[in-house]
Amino acid sequence: MARNFETETAGTAQVDYGRRRFIGTATLATAAASLGLGAGKARAADTPKAGPAAPPRLPPGFKSLKQVDAGPLSIGYAEDGPADGPAVLLLHGWPYDIHSYVEVAPILAAAGYRVIVPYLRGYGTTRFLSAGTPRNGQQAAIAADILALMDALTIRTAILAGCDWGARTVNIMAALWPERCKAMVSVSGYLIGSQEFNRTPLPPKAELQWWYQYYFTTERGRAGYAKYTHDFARLIWQLASPNWAFDEATFDRSAAAFDNPDHVDVSIHNYRWRLGLAEGEVQYDALERALAAFPTIKVPTITMEGDANGAPHPEPDMYRAKFTGRYEHRLITGGIGHNLPQEAPEAFAQAVLDVGKF
Repeated sequence: MARNFETETAGTAQVDYGRRRFIGTATLATAAASLGLGAGKARAADTPKAGPAAPPRLPPGFKSLKQVDAGPLSIGYAEDGPADGPAVLLLHGWPYDIHSYVEVAPILAAAGYRVIVPYLRGYGTTRFLSAGTPRNGQQAAIAADILALMDALTIRTAILAGCDWGARTVNIMAALWPERCKAMVSVSGYLIGSQEFNRTPLPPKAELQWWYQYYFTTERGRAGYAKYTHDFARLIWQLASPNWAFDEATFDRSAAAFDNPDHVDVSIHNYRWRLGLAEGEVQYDALERALAAFPTIKVPTITMEGDANGAPHPEPDMYRAKFTGRYEHRLITGGIGHNLPQEAPEAFAQAVLDVGKF
């Protein structure tokens, strides 16, 4: 989740797509953690047959789960749609996973897009290739992972879309590598941050919303998150989306991604790095200096917000001026919370389809 920024002005187009709940069940199989793959060589993971159906049911999972070496990682990703279609990358946030897009992906695939939904570092089947690589969660590192993934999959340019950590990542991609970003969809707008900016105290009510960030700065917080990862994530889901009536099967399907051996380290480092309490890696220093200037984004963009987002988020008028290309903001009504793609998949998919025509 993101902390930001400064005050500008923005117009808002209201769209009422109503609430969405999952029905149906089939659990996405977890791919093997140690796949020996050459750089840029992707292959599908084996998926066991689904067990007997029992209500309530979840919709089917992704059609294929693959693995590819990219940069310092072996990245797990779901793929849907024609292999020769224009690419769309959909990026999840914390504490969510690729299932934020389980209903978005088939809509885009049916429209002819090649849809790539990767597990971020510290989630699902994504693994570090070396035990010696720092389990770094800083914003530039995550963006560099996605650039490496595009290179590994020989994707020159793509529509990039995301929420939470994923929204920040697509912002960074669009700002620093606009030639790789055809267009962008970003939930909660402009989320690029800096350690220097995050040193500025907020009013007490605003600081209260960041309670978990401060908890994570302590060793008690690290131990607590490690011990109660699933319970902690469930609480965040409830607070961030107070009107989303997800069931346990929906949560458990995503919570399996948090069993990644690097999840706790990457998550804790992310929040400590934001407050300047953890060092980043030197190879990302130049990128962070560029991001600390809060660069404008020139690529065509649609920003989105749910009308019941319970997580800390900036208002649209705070970031409107950061988008200098063709731009639109959409408010999605009907009790939609922080995990907008999963709560309102048709609205999110429509935004991707629309921005592709800008």
